[in-house]
Amino acid sequence: MIHLTLALPKHRLHIQVVRRRRSPHELTLKRRLQLILHIKKGNRLSRLFRHLFEYKKIKAFLGSQLALAGIFINILPSHLSPLPLPETETAVLASPQILTTQSPVIRYPLNSIKITQGYSLFHPAIDFDGTTGDPIYPIMSGKVTHLLFTSQPSSYSAYGNAILINHHNGYHSLYAHLSRINVNLNQTVTPETVIGQVGSTGRAFGDHLHLEVRQDNHPINPLSLLK
Repeated sequence: MIHLTLALPKHRLHIQVVRRRRSPHELTLKRRLQLILHIKKGNRLSRLFRHLFEYKKIKAFLGSQLALAGIFINILPSHLSPLPLPETETAVLASPQILTTQSPVIRYPLNSIKITQGYSLFHPAIDFDGTTGDPIYPIMSGKVTHLLFTSQPSSYSAYGNAILINHHNGYHSLYAHLSRINVNLNQTVTPETVIGQVGSTGRAFGDHLHLEVRQDNHPINPLSLLK
């Protein structure tokens, strides 16, 4: 508190000045705002974000979120990257008249059906329980366009032995983790053809069949077609 007294010819003026002590936080904030206002580089929005990122708590929060995102991406299943489809194959679509007047024969890929893992965003397929050696059938007639073998390592080695079939009506189906492949490339198959046998090759935990279905190159729930 400061007291001032001014003596004038006919009056005496008393002035009392009270100075409130500011907290360290207020002083720091004021100092930061002054620094921001004096920054000439960048627009106001960039100054604001630059100011926010100077706080240690915000840095720590963002750092933890980025770390969690990195861990989450690393544990995603490898079959989120589907096999590439040849351009000539993706262009082959059946006419609407054929699809509406004659329904294709559709069947489950195994004789004994027990689903162990359903379709989800991070597992765009369904897994069927089975025993090594159980016969596998294509869900519809079509042509074999890709064959993967564990003896030929690739970026899709997580599938193990696998078969990709083009059904010529906008649908493709993938059969993975096979113990044996019984068909050849470009071979025409029907729902009665034994294309392979159940196994646990590639990134698999126990014997099972991994089935993916894609419609017009977009993954769909196989059960929406099988049912």
